[in-house]
Amino acid sequence: MRKLSSIALVTGAVLASPMAAQAQNSSADASSNLETIEVKGVRSAFGATKTSVPIVEMARSVSVETLDDLLDKGAFNLSQTTTYMAGVTGETYGFATRGDTISSRGLTIPRYRDSIQELFGSYNSTRAEVYTLEQVELLKGPASVLYGQGSPGGLVNYVSKTPKETQASEVRLDYGSFDKKQLSVDTNHALSDDNTWLGRFVGIYRDADSQVDYVNDDTRVAMPSISFAPSSDTRFTLIGLFQDTNSDTGAQFIPIEGTLLPLANGGYLPDQDVYAGEPDFNKYDTQSSQLTLLGEHAINETTQLTFTALWRDGEADYQQAWPVFTGAGNSRYLDNTQLPGDTSSDTTVARTFYSADNTFTQQAVDVRLSKTVSTGLLQHNILAGAQYQQVETDTDSAYFAGGGAYSGDFSYVLDLANPQYTGAPDAEVLANYFVNGPVQEVKDLGIYLSDQVSLDSWRLTLGMRYDNVDNDNGSTSQQDSNTSYSAGILYRFENGLSPYVSYAESFETVVGLTLDGEQLQPEEGRQYEAGLKYAFQDVPGFMTLSAYDIEISNLPNPNSLPVEAAQQQGETSIKGIEFESYVVLGEFTAELNAAVSDTRDPNGYALSAQPEENASLWVTWRPEILAQWRFGAGLRYVGQSVAQNAQLRYETPSYTLADLMIEKVLSDNLVAQINVRNLTDKTYLTSCLTRGDCFPGVRRQINASLTYQF
Repeated sequence: MRKLSSIALVTGAVLASPMAAQAQNSSADASSNLETIEVKGVRSAFGATKTSVPIVEMARSVSVETLDDLLDKGAFNLSQTTTYMAGVTGETYGFATRGDTISSRGLTIPRYRDSIQELFGSYNSTRAEVYTLEQVELLKGPASVLYGQGSPGGLVNYVSKTPKETQASEVRLDYGSFDKKQLSVDTNHALSDDNTWLGRFVGIYRDADSQVDYVNDDTRVAMPSISFAPSSDTRFTLIGLFQDTNSDTGAQFIPIEGTLLPLANGGYLPDQDVYAGEPDFNKYDTQSSQLTLLGEHAINETTQLTFTALWRDGEADYQQAWPVFTGAGNSRYLDNTQLPGDTSSDTTVARTFYSADNTFTQQAVDVRLSKTVSTGLLQHNILAGAQYQQVETDTDSAYFAGGGAYSGDFSYVLDLANPQYTGAPDAEVLANYFVNGPVQEVKDLGIYLSDQVSLDSWRLTLGMRYDNVDNDNGSTSQQDSNTSYSAGILYRFENGLSPYVSYAESFETVVGLTLDGEQLQPEEGRQYEAGLKYAFQDVPGFMTLSAYDIEISNLPNPNSLPVEAAQQQGETSIKGIEFESYVVLGEFTAELNAAVSDTRDPNGYALSAQPEENASLWVTWRPEILAQWRFGAGLRYVGQSVAQNAQLRYETPSYTLADLMIEKVLSDNLVAQINVRNLTDKTYLTSCLTRGDCFPGVRRQINASLTYQF
């Protein structure tokens, strides 16, 4: 951490933060500076902070990537949108098609769309498509004061494309690695002569294979939206989003032996991307539909009312075969003496067969009133809100562990070095293991209030929220209530420096009873953060340097002791330093981000699959002598991660990846672009777990696009 601090302070003299949207100069022309830099990221009432207060004046860490940033960096999915953020792990489990697992400050974080949580439960809905978004925002650290129960690591919020008066329309064709073909359409139109009514349609059609045989990623998306603005003070926007994805599961759960560790013969699997599923059985087909209503109304010059209302449902038809998990360092390969007939293979695994129907429905509304007030020398920016949501999830599944191998039936084993697929058990066999899971219903009502007080160059922020959460799974009902607090103070020097300190809390319900019959308490998180933000005076740019200390308590049975399964004890601690920067220097723009962390669970072990450090650099060059060309290049470094328990310890090595972008303007309406992620086609592992499996990283992805604008 001392090394990173030194590097960050020196580099800060020439670089600035990716949060160029927050770069508001302290000088008299601060407002014009902000307007210039807002091209990088526009503040939104439906963004992660739920307020128009400039992020440079907030004692919190927030990272933003606009759609242009994401297209430049070749981000193909939501996970990849965060791979150039400090302290964020975007591809925790490598190449994946079931979902986007994003970690911030060592913890998996929830995902939100237009400030409303969009995903509950596991593997029951579609993934967010990058082309439907305006920008992706990551609010780091506990955020229960704004959002209720959630992770102490933060949250990711993405802002939907909505109708704009000046937005052009476009058609985009993509062709890339693994025979990826995609057609994207984004049309924006005035529906009335006075622009009272505006409409927009975003559509996606994709037909794609992947780096794993038999795993496809085909999708269709339709996102129409319409805005009604009867006056300059009022706007309502209705967004429909309908998505149908047909795919297989990218995670193959490949054994540690042959990937991270050598096989018994000293060698490794010839292909760590080997397909371990069953071609005529595996599938991950998802559908989702949602309607979102966004409302904005300026009551007067100092008071504004905004709200987000959401209805959403989703379903997933999920079937997969995978190598059995053995854990505790046991090999996942079968002994040759167990196999029938004459075989010399030492890379044969038994497979588990899983089938599930997952569904969820959600209704949510978040209403916010913001007001600026002057009381003597003090200026107040007050935010008051109420949020209610009701979510139902249901999973009906069959789990055929070992595929019969435990009882001597080796009909479905697979040699990972030379796969010969056997077919799957009949539906009648799986029916013997079918479990009709209960409907889980969660209702959450939260009321919150925050105030940012300004006195000269001082900014003091105070916030609190009360939540009442009901959990009902059909047989057990539990009610939790919690009050969360936050506070921060920041001082803006005239030279652009803004030091700050802050405190924030989070909570998350834990369903169950103690051995004494008492209801388990919510997990609680708290964070102390101190940092320095600096807006450069002579060039457009910004930098942040922050240090944080997170503590999580009320953990249910953290030591996994059988006699204490209903106890809450121990603490998880996470400490780290993060540096983010962005700067414009003539023809070049550059982003430099880096982070280090130290995570400890109650047993003193590092948190699984969380790298100890990460760093990234992205540079874009627009040469004056080649006015029609633009170039971009980046490096991403992800440090070692550890998985450990009392019996064993696995260390997944660090890795560094290179990315490239080349753009050529062919005419006034036509733009061609090539993106390459993992330029050298590096083979690597993103993480390995103590249960005995590893996750291969994303191989080289080349994508060529042609965009026609009109």
